[in-house]
Amino acid sequence: MVAHIETVAFQGVEARPVDVQVHLGTGTVVFSVVGLGDKAVAESRERVRAALHAIGLGLPAKRITVNLAPADLPKEGSHYDLPIALGLLVVMGVLPAQELERFVAIGELSLDGTINPVAGALPAAIAANARGKGLICPEACGPEAAWAGMDAANPGGVLAPRSIIALVNHFRGSQVLSEPAPMKAVEAGPVPDLRDIKGQESAKRALEVAAAGGHNMLMVGPPGSGKSMLAARLPGILPPLSPREMLEVSMVSSLAGELLKTGIGRRRPYRAPHHSASMPALVGGGLRVRPGEISLAHRGVLFLDELPEFPGIR
Repeated sequence: MVAHIETVAFQGVEARPVDVQVHLGTGTVVFSVVGLGDKAVAESRERVRAALHAIGLGLPAKRITVNLAPADLPKEGSHYDLPIALGLLVVMGVLPAQELERFVAIGELSLDGTINPVAGALPAAIAANARGKGLICPEACGPEAAWAGMDAANPGGVLAPRSIIALVNHFRGSQVLSEPAPMKAVEAGPVPDLRDIKGQESAKRALEVAAAGGHNMLMVGPPGSGKSMLAARLPGILPPLSPREMLEVSMVSSLAGELLKTGIGRRRPYRAPHHSASMPALVGGGLRVRPGEISLAHRGVLFLDELPEFPGIR
């Protein structure tokens, strides 16, 4: 028997569909995961095994093969734990396959069966909604996913269980999960105000022109002349984010794992990385690709203090 559970792989802010195929067959007792996964994906075998054991279920003494299709698409991250576990529960006869066909699942499993938050719940919810499916995500990510505005015609909605046993109870009808409330936009607190600056009339005029036209600025002057003070007040004279821009900025923050901490707001982002920051920290990348400071400043302000000191700039 083969079970199919849908999840996603992140490429930039795009969530590409991934079919998690779980096969239970005869042969050597082994649990293998194939499909071009990274180290975190390979280690999901032990997390899934321990999480199922924590809820009183042991893996059958059979050959278990998990394929992440398409096999030529790189898979990174721990959010494949939950769909793999759900596929095993289907082939073991614990959960009905037809119920899970309506959902896309993401989540990292703890050894005690709880579901840990993962990055990218917002792009995953948008991708699931576009395919007419609901989303199963960790409890902490529920408000973020619900903010995506799942289609009213979509019968799935958002399920945000705290643990895998709560999800099993939901599908078996013994403990129905309620849909999480959407994350509310945070109220913008006080920001540095351009009116606080005394003098510097030419510099303030340049800030206003740059803000009005969306231009770049190059500020040159000796230390202590007020360059950083002026740059910090540029977001305060920019218009608030439009709903579409809020979605773009929030998707980038979600992939970086910062949306749960910063929340959703209409204030434009302001990023001021230190000149000792590495190139992957600025442009994104790393072993697990994450947005860099340039992406995190999308629709906002990126201030590069001591510009000639940054790597790669001559």
